Amino acid sequence: QVQLVESGGGSVQAGGSLRLSCVTSGGFSSNTMAWYRQGTRNRRTVIATVSPTGYADYDEDVRGRFTISRDDAKNILVLEMKDLKPEDTATYFCNVRPPLRELWGQGTHVFVTS
Repeated sequence: QVQLVESGGGSVQAGGSLRLSCVTSGGFSSNTMAWYRQGTRNRRTVIATVSPTGYADYDEDVRGRFTISRDDAKNILVLEMKDLKPEDTATYFCNVRPPLRELWGQGTHVFVTS
């Protein structure tokens, strides 16, 4: 069964850092992978992508603060987040880009306090 499982979320003060992980069941080495997030009032949006060759791109809201990386040998996708802001509070998900409905997991919650 194909699965993506996110972890690493938590509560952190503004200015702090978190490292999110997405462990996959494998088989995504040819896919562009992405991190998405959804706040309580917002729709789910893509914030970072990484191509099979490692090219990364970011939404302007997180560029310079977040770093996406992948290790296909270990079937893991990582999002390093620094200088967190209260507006980064959201549930974070990983998926391919464009996303597949059947791959959405439970996400991991990030709460940034001011």
